[in-house]
Amino acid sequence: MGAGFAGVACVRRLERRLTEREAQITLLSPFSYQLYLPLLPQVAAGVLTPQSVALSLRRSERHRTRIVPGGVVGIDTAAKVCVVRTIAGEYVTEPYDHLVLSPGSVTRSFDIPGLAEYARGMKTLAEAVYIRDHVIAQLDLADASNDEAERAARLQFVVVGGGYAGTETAACLQQLTHNAVKRYPRLDPKLIKWHLVDIAPKLMPELGEKLGAAAMDILTRRGIEVSLGVSVASVDEDTVTLTDGRVLPSRTLIWTAGVAASPLIGTLGAETTRGRLVVTPEMTVPGFDGLWALGDAAAVPDLAKDEKGAICPPTAQHAMRQGKAVADNLVATLRGTEVTPYRHKDLGLVVDLGGMDGVSKPLGVELHGMPAQAVARGYHWAALRTGVAKTRVMTNWLLNAVAGDDFVRTGFLASKAGTLRDFEYTDAYLTPEQVRAHTGSFRGAVT
Repeated sequence: MGAGFAGVACVRRLERRLTEREAQITLLSPFSYQLYLPLLPQVAAGVLTPQSVALSLRRSERHRTRIVPGGVVGIDTAAKVCVVRTIAGEYVTEPYDHLVLSPGSVTRSFDIPGLAEYARGMKTLAEAVYIRDHVIAQLDLADASNDEAERAARLQFVVVGGGYAGTETAACLQQLTHNAVKRYPRLDPKLIKWHLVDIAPKLMPELGEKLGAAAMDILTRRGIEVSLGVSVASVDEDTVTLTDGRVLPSRTLIWTAGVAASPLIGTLGAETTRGRLVVTPEMTVPGFDGLWALGDAAAVPDLAKDEKGAICPPTAQHAMRQGKAVADNLVATLRGTEVTPYRHKDLGLVVDLGGMDGVSKPLGVELHGMPAQAVARGYHWAALRTGVAKTRVMTNWLLNAVAGDDFVRTGFLASKAGTLRDFEYTDAYLTPEQVRAHTGSFRGAVT
């Protein structure tokens, strides 16, 4: 279940290691592509096209996995059946012998007045495309308006979350508006203001003091106002109110304040820690026959660290390696051989801040500026799964560097304000009772 980094790595390994006589493989996913999530801010900024970061699951000539186009909205672990809501809105059941759970994560939100109605996220391809349209629309509307107050509000943007997603989003979109405003002679560039807000005391603390300070310097030099130790108190259609009392006239709030495991995890009745499924080092779910979990939804023990109780962070490099490790353990289980625990030492972090800027820490080496951005883009380019994707991304980077952007809107969801719920379907999951209503015939067969 799931076509993210973990799920796709697992499926590809299973296809290579298992024969058709040994196993049938089914992938449950609403989309027939793997999203390269770290490059989403560049899609929002128009540096990359949406298709370049959506890696097709059907391109491989060796492909033999059956793909069911839908999201898993419930699991009956006793009957070993998944309930899937297809993209046509129908409910179908999929029985399993072994289920690999990699449903990923959703944007973490809080009970803040107005947040559900007015915040936008940066977790899906559709959200990135929508945010680009929305930001350019604010420039268009501000340029057409003769009301100074409205113009100022439309040109003030707030991003919440000082982690990688929020920092890269603010940096890349600031580059978008900085370049776009040159095409709007009626707009004063000084009116465009970007705010990056985070409740944490430091910006991207995982990078360390030196690189965190370098990232802060890059952002402030670009005119992005960074407010730490501050969050959002409330939001409405016209303003964002911060916990320090400031009221920012703004029509744009981009919410990237962390992630939470898929709501599906809470419906299983299994033990969790920090919202993630408790699993063994081999990534089996204790007490559930044939159930495996990995990626953002699982608290996989980090055996590479000496720290007691350490769990792997929800990063792409861990997810890809966990997918391969689960596949190997599944093959070992089917063939009656020994499974092995997952162990991987983190290789470092890369952050692309757009333009010629970045901060990176590959293998513990601290870099910032152009060298850091070169490392970040080199890492992402190498991590892309297919040659076609690598060609598209490299072509997009070169074309953007030479020709720039046309700053056009596609009209995506033009008549409706896209919310977190609209894009991430966080309210689509079934209760255990609703699941059993769909799986009753299977439970009878088990009994």
